[in-house]
Amino acid sequence: MITLCKACGTSFESTHSHPEHCNICEDERQYVPVTGQEWVELDTLVASHTNKWQQQEPDLFSIQTVPEFAIGQRAFILRTPEGNILWDCIANLDDATKTLISSLGGLKAIAISHPHYYTTMQDWAAEFDAPIYLHAHDRQWVMRESPYIKFWEGDTLELAAGVSLIRLGGHFAGGSVLHWAKGEGVLLAGDIVQVTPGADAVSFMWSYPNMLPLSAATVSDITRRLGTLKFKRLYGAFEGKNIRENADDIVNRSGKKYLSCIA
Repeated sequence: MITLCKACGTSFESTHSHPEHCNICEDERQYVPVTGQEWVELDTLVASHTNKWQQQEPDLFSIQTVPEFAIGQRAFILRTPEGNILWDCIANLDDATKTLISSLGGLKAIAISHPHYYTTMQDWAAEFDAPIYLHAHDRQWVMRESPYIKFWEGDTLELAAGVSLIRLGGHFAGGSVLHWAKGEGVLLAGDIVQVTPGADAVSFMWSYPNMLPLSAATVSDITRRLGTLKFKRLYGAFEGKNIRENADDIVNRSGKKYLSCIA
């Protein structure tokens, strides 16, 4: 039986009862709700929720579960000549989503920014026979083993021509973004780089719900490495958190603002 944490969406395999603890929520970067840890079976979620699709660019689709579940992030399907890549993950893998992804050609690979979005990655991988690329620094946060999981090391990993994972750290040691070098360049940032409500700035945190910042040295390193990439558009973890132009300049300016505040 696959059981999901209602607060973060992480999936656990259980036999007769729900898990006693969610390791992800008990970490200080997440939280256990004041009402206590609650659980839902995957089949129940699939029966009560659906996924909303939006086309962000000709070869980029976002997928978000409605009504909102757990953290409420969205996933992305990036279409490349070498096959489709799922960026980040949501818990709800329903029949409609399976059919739509299959009609687009299935998945070549799955890549996830950080452990808060691992959710049911194991089930997506099995459904589409696709490897999951996770940074080795975050190995301890995998709650369900899967033969599809591939741990990568270092700071970059090419998934397809012009599509690379970039480890930035920060929020998690293995925290990564996906860089798509097509045209003016696109950055899929998860919440390793968080788009602010006005979509005209970004910020960086060690814990978002608990409002714990990153050090100046860490943010300086993140912005320095992002400064070597070409990208004019940036898509964050949540609906509407899109920067459609001058994203590289906005990240650079936001990094300087962060550093001036924390100094």
